[in-house]
Amino acid sequence: MLGKRHPLFTALIFVSCLSLTACFGFGDDAKKQQGAPALPVGIFTVKAQDTPWPAEFQAQASGSRSVEVRARVQGIIEKRLYEEGSFVKAGQLLFQIERDQYEAQVQQAEAQLDSATREWKRVRPLYEKNAVSQKDRDNARAAYDSARAELRQARINLDYCQVVAPVSGYSSKENYTVGNLVSMNSLLTYVNQTDPMNIDFSIAAPNHMRRRQLELAGRLRRPENNVYTARLRLLDGSMYEGTGEVNFIDSQVQADTGVIKARASFANSKNEIMPGQYVRIYMDGDVLTDAILIPQTAVMVTQKGTFVMVVDSNNVVSPRAVKVSDSIGDSYLVDEGLKDGERIVSTGLLKARPGSKVSELPARSGEKQPAQKEG
Repeated sequence: MLGKRHPLFTALIFVSCLSLTACFGFGDDAKKQQGAPALPVGIFTVKAQDTPWPAEFQAQASGSRSVEVRARVQGIIEKRLYEEGSFVKAGQLLFQIERDQYEAQVQQAEAQLDSATREWKRVRPLYEKNAVSQKDRDNARAAYDSARAELRQARINLDYCQVVAPVSGYSSKENYTVGNLVSMNSLLTYVNQTDPMNIDFSIAAPNHMRRRQLELAGRLRRPENNVYTARLRLLDGSMYEGTGEVNFIDSQVQADTGVIKARASFANSKNEIMPGQYVRIYMDGDVLTDAILIPQTAVMVTQKGTFVMVVDSNNVVSPRAVKVSDSIGDSYLVDEGLKDGERIVSTGLLKARPGSKVSELPARSGEKQPAQKEG
């Protein structure tokens, strides 16, 4: 599909189309051009080569893990021990829930275990001497095991009075202030793990299908093991330092949006990317094999089709119908009509009338052949 053109370029193409149409209709005009001096134009040499074809998408950052911090016991919040929105480390104390009743439960469980232990130590040797029954022995053992379990549970509940961060990341706003009674499973806050950072994006189904079709036709090569690398452009236009890896591409199209969900992961040790931030992501790995790319400025669209002006060995130009498809940077991918080594007019199409002789404009200082842009 053809990309957007500048209005001035559109006007140029319109004039060129008029010239081209006129020449197709009147052979005498072409003969008149044979004696005219060579006109300077930009000439592009077609080259078939493997070309990287990154895909570009709008994306949004999200923590690799968004963890709910919940109360595990009921009680009054005595302290909040972190600053809302700050970075917290795994295991860092966030909330303190009153401990008194749970300390009392631990003491009670310890007393019960002490009593059960003494009874078990008394009954066991008596059982070995047949002084007590099997039932008495089993009851003593069960009481001892139950007391141990109750003490363990009491200690766990006491530990739960200290609510800690389950992962390292950015904390969120508190849901309960100090002094409030919270119940078991009350949501206290969130912690978003930001290293690594997930980048969520969507691939349009037609885009995915087009690349698949090119792959089946042998014109596109996917990366080894289908592992794509990724780059990020931040909101200020700068490129994020370092690359990421695309670790998920869905196997189905979303019925309501017509897109395929995907995700990349980036290291974020400096916390330069924040959850919720919008970015542009470039997915690298696909390579067009023996691709012919030509500058968009070399293409003329007329009612008779799409044409380029080919320059032969005598520097005489003639129109040729071509079939172009994808727009890649400032270039078009040519499907039919051109082959490696041929030359076409890339700038100055208005001068290049069919049958006229042209000369190549000298390259300006620092000027390069048209190249593919990022994405």
